[in-house]
Amino acid sequence: MRRVTWLVVILGAGAALAPATGAQDNAIPVLQSADFGWLADTEFLPPAEGPGPVTFDKTYPYVRNNTVGQPTFRISDVSNPILQPWVRERMSRDNDEVIAGKFAFTARSSCWPAGVPGFLVFGCGARTVYFVQTPKEVVMINDGDQQLRHIYLNVAHSSAPKPSWYGESVGYYEGGDTLVVDTVGLNDRTFIDNYRTPHTEQLHVIERWKLAGGGAPIGVTVRVEDPGAFTTPWQAGQVYQKTPQGPLSEMVCAENNANYFGQNVMPIPMAANPDF
Repeated sequence: MRRVTWLVVILGAGAALAPATGAQDNAIPVLQSADFGWLADTEFLPPAEGPGPVTFDKTYPYVRNNTVGQPTFRISDVSNPILQPWVRERMSRDNDEVIAGKFAFTARSSCWPAGVPGFLVFGCGARTVYFVQTPKEVVMINDGDQQLRHIYLNVAHSSAPKPSWYGESVGYYEGGDTLVVDTVGLNDRTFIDNYRTPHTEQLHVIERWKLAGGGAPIGVTVRVEDPGAFTTPWQAGQVYQKTPQGPLSEMVCAENNANYFGQNVMPIPMAANPDF
């Protein structure tokens, strides 16, 4: 298989989004390597206080593939007070189908884009993220099917961005160790997390990527707002550890979707129009 090698620049995270004219900190740490990426878990961490993300139903504990015992699919805890009634009803139906034997959907297993903030928990198992920095943008690349995010630096959002899988992300650096990413314009075809939590096109996500002293790890705080799906804004966390697994490698996913087990969980993604 052909290998793709990237110049990797790892960035940290920050605060609330500054105006496009905000000053850029010249002391931004630059960590460049073709020998490592950053590895995260597939679960969001809860905030220290206040509303937090959906997790598993305690009646159906989630057992991972890499732990002792029979692995399970995720059954969501629909009692989380952040969920609006229609979201709770939809997730309850999905839970019932999975309990009855349906294979649970994940973006990674079906080769679909993860969206935001789902990108931070993308994968059947943990996946590695590589970063590329230019003066005008930061590119995040998940090595599971090379899912890409583009964060455009020191610019304002478009007046009416067309909804898309990864939306429109703008950001800026702050404090010498942080990257703030503000994302809007997301379509409603993705899920918030691996518990299949839906959202609307009103979704607004602010991420604060902060690089710890010594160059590792990266701590991410996420603020999620969607008045169409949630009763209140809520927060979650994620941690990325440096992993020396070598250069980013090309990985096939969509072209390799063989519909294992005959479950027809999701069709192979197809573009409506050619790219060129």
